[in-house]
Amino acid sequence: MVADDVAALASARAAVLGRIDAACGRVGRDPDGVALVAVAKTVSADRLRAAVAAGLRDLGENRVQEAVAKAAAVPGATWHLVGPLQSNKARRAVETFATIQTIDSVPLARRVSGIATEAARRPVAVLLQVNVDRDAAKAGFEPASLEADLAELLDLPALDVRGLMTVGRLVSAADAARPTFVGLRRLSEALRSRHAALGAELSMGMSDDFEIAVEEGATIVRVGRALFGDRPAPSPPPG
Repeated sequence: MVADDVAALASARAAVLGRIDAACGRVGRDPDGVALVAVAKTVSADRLRAAVAAGLRDLGENRVQEAVAKAAAVPGATWHLVGPLQSNKARRAVETFATIQTIDSVPLARRVSGIATEAARRPVAVLLQVNVDRDAAKAGFEPASLEADLAELLDLPALDVRGLMTVGRLVSAADAARPTFVGLRRLSEALRSRHAALGAELSMGMSDDFEIAVEEGATIVRVGRALFGDRPAPSPPPG
């Protein structure tokens, strides 16, 4: 771990937290109600150790296998799965992540609950991913199907359903993502009025739009590039 890395990441963290504070101030929210998850996709274990030393202890990973490889090498981190979960990776996910933010179907929820029950472990903290924009390119429950399925999801014995998660639309101006975040908040409010067991967490907003998400009620923002910088471009396939 290099002291310069710790200092740079502490500065980046302070800048992002300052932007969260400002967004909260615009709408009269308490910034303590917003958790920052640092998305660690492609970031090395060495740099993640520096991130933890800089105060970035909640780390998000898109791929189960990448988190498994890093978790033992990065003590002090709490891991969140923020990318898609395949059923055949569910056991490793339950073993590795404190929170799985991307439960996107009833069969996957049943699978995770069953694994946790077999292991006699505490209920797994999860969020339900919602495809608010009904975008064919995105995963998640359709809002109407979530309404129909929610009672079963909340009744699964080894899931702690803490709230909802969504991925914002790709837009050129951050404010254009606002309808997605408004939609998730309103859906959460409507569902919780009928299902008291559904948690109030709203995971929404990334580097390009997290301030808009905070203004619309996000309790968790998932930020990578604004903390770690641009990811390296993927290597081209061999010619």
